[in-house]
Amino acid sequence: MGHPGVPLAYCPIEQYGVIGNMRSAALISAAGSIDWLCLPHFDSPSAFGAILDDRIGGRFRVGTRHESVSVKQFYWPDTNILVTRFHTAGGVAEMLDFMPVGRKPGSRRPHLIRYCRGVYGEVELEMECRPAFDYARAGHALHLAAGGGVFDSPALKLALSSSVPLAADGPAAGAKFRLGPGDAAAFALTTIEPGDTTIPPVPAGRADELFHETLLYWRRWVGKCRYTGRWREMVRRSALLLKLLTFEPTGAIVAAPTCSLPSPIGGERNWDYRYTWVRDAAFTVYALMRVGFPDEAKAFIRWLSDRAHEMGEGGMVQPLYGIDGRHRVDEIVLPHLEGYRGSRPVRIGNAAYTQLQMDVAGEFLDSVYLYNKYAEPVSYDLWLQLTQMVEWVIGNWQRKDRGVWEVRGPERHFVYSKLMCWVALDRALRLADKRSFPADTARWQACRDDIYNEIMRQGWSRTRRAFVQHFDGENLDASNLMMPLVFFVAPQDPRMLSTIDAILTPASHGGLTADTQIFRYRVSETDDGLTGEEGGFNICTFWLVEALTRAGRTDPARLEQARLLFAKMLACANHVGLYAEQTGIHGQALGNFPQAFTHLSFISAAFNLDRALGNK
Repeated sequence: MGHPGVPLAYCPIEQYGVIGNMRSAALISAAGSIDWLCLPHFDSPSAFGAILDDRIGGRFRVGTRHESVSVKQFYWPDTNILVTRFHTAGGVAEMLDFMPVGRKPGSRRPHLIRYCRGVYGEVELEMECRPAFDYARAGHALHLAAGGGVFDSPALKLALSSSVPLAADGPAAGAKFRLGPGDAAAFALTTIEPGDTTIPPVPAGRADELFHETLLYWRRWVGKCRYTGRWREMVRRSALLLKLLTFEPTGAIVAAPTCSLPSPIGGERNWDYRYTWVRDAAFTVYALMRVGFPDEAKAFIRWLSDRAHEMGEGGMVQPLYGIDGRHRVDEIVLPHLEGYRGSRPVRIGNAAYTQLQMDVAGEFLDSVYLYNKYAEPVSYDLWLQLTQMVEWVIGNWQRKDRGVWEVRGPERHFVYSKLMCWVALDRALRLADKRSFPADTARWQACRDDIYNEIMRQGWSRTRRAFVQHFDGENLDASNLMMPLVFFVAPQDPRMLSTIDAILTPASHGGLTADTQIFRYRVSETDDGLTGEEGGFNICTFWLVEALTRAGRTDPARLEQARLLFAKMLACANHVGLYAEQTGIHGQALGNFPQAFTHLSFISAAFNLDRALGNK
């Protein structure tokens, strides 16, 4: 793992845990260093960003310089409280990292607590808090006082409360302390207003109180989970992560709490995922409803409904929005940061919000349909917005677009985009029938059928014996695994089974598979406007598990294949049960981390595979 007393030069992505409070999130390395934290919100500028520049990015580290230290990390059961234990020859100490949550009215809560406790023998620990505000673009002054210190930068002011004496090291605050059995030390970070010099006291006793409040909150929340199947613990971990990544004021869920983590290392495929994608909606509603969290699904639907009401006449929702609903998330490059392990450029913002991605109409309509089916009836006012969306699809489905993968290359007639246009019309027709909403059903049905026929004519390759990435092409694309999942084709349809087999062919022989990893497409064959290879997309692997599961209802061999692939993917989760966007061939995490989309697809795959297996 490396020496925990010395800052790790770019800890592997898979060696991070995450904590959060439904406002922001912090990444904590397996050695105890907070290397990423944006305050006060997910998409605010970073206060600690060592994960994007080990030298100047800033970190908040607690560790030990003991020669024979062994460090273990895990989540406190059924919570988002991360435990890091330091085992030395002289003793054992543990650190509880959490962002306080709870419903105690009128109490001022710190954003983050690092609560250290002696367990056995004696352990000497040291703390270094070295922020680098505004993505390391803004300097700050450190003012020490009784009970802690204040980091004062132009746009953000942080108070560090400490139960042990602090010393200054330039702009950083540090401390050394010993813990024996029953001893405790606490550090807390709180944002304070300009001009305020107060350091809110958080003694060890108060930290313990906040710990128990936070523990109770998470356990009460996850206790509502109805999933009791084979993979209960991992499903609950995924649900806890999705709740953590929810921006509570609006109900939106960020795609990931990080930006510009690369795939591959040293490449340019580095994006900011701290926003909310409309296409996540259907997966979110389905996954959360299936395992017993209707309130969170309802909040996301409310956020979607607000976006629909913001559409201009004859318009369409954007592919993504800010977590507060803002429409602009302009993309810029931060050239002063070297990027994770030298992976430039470092980008903040995401230009994909300006792209034409026609699939979002299907995901939007599907999410509303699922919510109406499994939760509660949707309103007439929302229906009026949906009909406007349907009319847009009818008028635009034959256009080229950037597709589900948001390519930066040329627009194409992507099959997945046409598929989701079909879904938009199909779900609108189903909803109109179910609720007797007024609709031009004959016209809608005719368009739906036209799209279906076009996909079958131009999206199917007789040469490849598979559905392909785009019309007039022969490239495979793993997004077509969604076809049986959205009921476009039967799971046992010969065309679908042939597509699955083509995708399962090793990448070295023209397919998309490398062991457990499913590539979204072959980058050597697809002009996506970028250079470099990629890892396997975890969501594509879970889509394949679901497609095999559904095909396995009449073919036991396919079901066994799904079960084995799912078991292998369980082993690809990191030490605390989290997934990144991608997994490399050597099992390394790639891309932004942890990834909501991956965990949503994990829940769906676990639910459906467990149900298909029954008592087997």
